[in-house]
Amino acid sequence: MKRILITGKNGQVGWELRRTLAPLGDVVAFGRDDLDLGNPDAIRNRIRETRPDIVVNAAAYTAVDAAESDPETAMAVNGTAPGILAEEARKIGAVLVHYSTDYVFDGAAQAPYSENDPPNPMGAYGKSKLAGEKAVQNAGAPHLIFRTAWVYGGRGKNFFLTIQRLIGERTELKVVNDQFGAPTWSRMIAEATAQILIQCREVNPKGRMDLSSVSGIYHLTCGGQTTWYGFAEEIRSFAPAESKTARILPIPTSDYPTPAKRPLNSVLSNNKLADTFGIRLPDWRTAFHLCAEEMNFRRHQDSRCRMS
Repeated sequence: MKRILITGKNGQVGWELRRTLAPLGDVVAFGRDDLDLGNPDAIRNRIRETRPDIVVNAAAYTAVDAAESDPETAMAVNGTAPGILAEEARKIGAVLVHYSTDYVFDGAAQAPYSENDPPNPMGAYGKSKLAGEKAVQNAGAPHLIFRTAWVYGGRGKNFFLTIQRLIGERTELKVVNDQFGAPTWSRMIAEATAQILIQCREVNPKGRMDLSSVSGIYHLTCGGQTTWYGFAEEIRSFAPAESKTARILPIPTSDYPTPAKRPLNSVLSNNKLADTFGIRLPDWRTAFHLCAEEMNFRRHQDSRCRMS
């Protein structure tokens, strides 16, 4: 079986990847305590010890606002580390999967961004992620870079879980209504990654991963678009009746200042992904309903366990 090394094993995407990639090979996953991506020697040693066939980098410095006051750490993890992973992958004949972000764009476009649109990050986080993309491309290893956006899931820290909690704690919430994007369930990202890797293996008669003709950047988000306010209202609609105590009010970005500027348009075109691999994630509402149904089922099961 192939050996697959995953970084960021406890993150939203990394946690899902450990499960969706398990049928493809022997998964070896590292979290922050196992692998310090700010330490180049630690990265090299892990790759050389593990000798994976596939490296999947799901780890990142994602504290967008904190990056403004700590750009060095953001650059080390998001900009430098991916390049080292790619260099080590090239040396042992492995392929690299790396995840990037809508923050490489400034959000000023009126239409969904394609992979051919020039990046123009506005803050330290976006600049560090763009540096990571370039480092991977320059390393010479076969690679897939997936840009995603507005990621949420049933664990970790994300907008979905935050709103779900706050609507039961507050009487009023103010949520930005002039930033547009497509909320994307972390499981959909992981499942699409697995399907694409299967395709890349099947084109080679010996079952090796062959990215020679498909290496590059791809946008990978759910379809459709909404605002943070629209997403919050959708989250509220799935909450238990007793939790719907908060009134949600739409506000402009100017009423919610943050250290880092957010793109007003984070909608990404997924046409290249569909044309290349025949994969297109569902509309964001469809995916969210699936996620919410699972969360409600788990909540029901937990309640039954407590009662018994």
